[in-house]
Amino acid sequence: MPFIDQLRAAATQNNSMLCVGLDPEPSRFPATMRGDASKIYDFCAAIVDATHDLVNSFKPQIAYFAAHRAEDQLEKLMAHMRRVAPQVPVILDAKRGDIGSTAEQYAKEAFERYGADAVTLSPFMGFDSITPYLQYEGKGAFLLCRTSNPGGDDLQAQTLADVPGQPPMFEHVARLAQGPWNTNGQLGLVVGATRPQEIERVRAVAPHLPLLIPGVGAQGGDAVATVKAARIGGGPIIINSSRAILYASSGEDFASAARAAAIKTRDLLNAVE
Repeated sequence: MPFIDQLRAAATQNNSMLCVGLDPEPSRFPATMRGDASKIYDFCAAIVDATHDLVNSFKPQIAYFAAHRAEDQLEKLMAHMRRVAPQVPVILDAKRGDIGSTAEQYAKEAFERYGADAVTLSPFMGFDSITPYLQYEGKGAFLLCRTSNPGGDDLQAQTLADVPGQPPMFEHVARLAQGPWNTNGQLGLVVGATRPQEIERVRAVAPHLPLLIPGVGAQGGDAVATVKAARIGGGPIIINSSRAILYASSGEDFASAARAAAIKTRDLLNAVE
């Protein structure tokens, strides 16, 4: 099933806009696991088991695995998610961006090694750095558009004098993703929850694209404002929460606490009128 269809089906089945980000930090694990990088799989698998019926997607962040030489645990986790929740798509948060020949290898890593359904990418090097990912039929690719970090203003908010209308860079990225770059309907955008007014501007340009929206929860994004802005145009919505769910408890009840936090977040998002 193509990523976009899988996403819509999971959102309907689980009545959810919520994506749980899997950003394992061993220093924050419960006492019996704390500081032990060999327990990354065990921790993340417990989170998946506790939340897979509450989400429309999972988003493992590859750096949290690679930094601890835990790529094999990520492979094992991907296989576990396939067994436990085959209906829930997995977005590999890698934010890759490189020349075509190197992008081919990154695409192979994401879609063949890890079996991800979608991947996050940086569009800074242009369309030829994106095309290798689009060769994988049915897979998704989310382009960084308007990120939630303060430094996003350094480039994303700058106006482009050579583009008609002189839009800010993030609007230009959205327009490319909605139009000429989206050759097979595989593209989506990453837009931070900390800037709901700019989510509206992205939606005005790209009303139908799926939006991956980090920043709700620990980063302080306004969930209600985010949902209202993202619903404009009817495109799919993926609202990510990582730390607020993963570390809802530092005790042995971490998995049940994560489930409770996921239910609370999902219901908050669904209650927006």
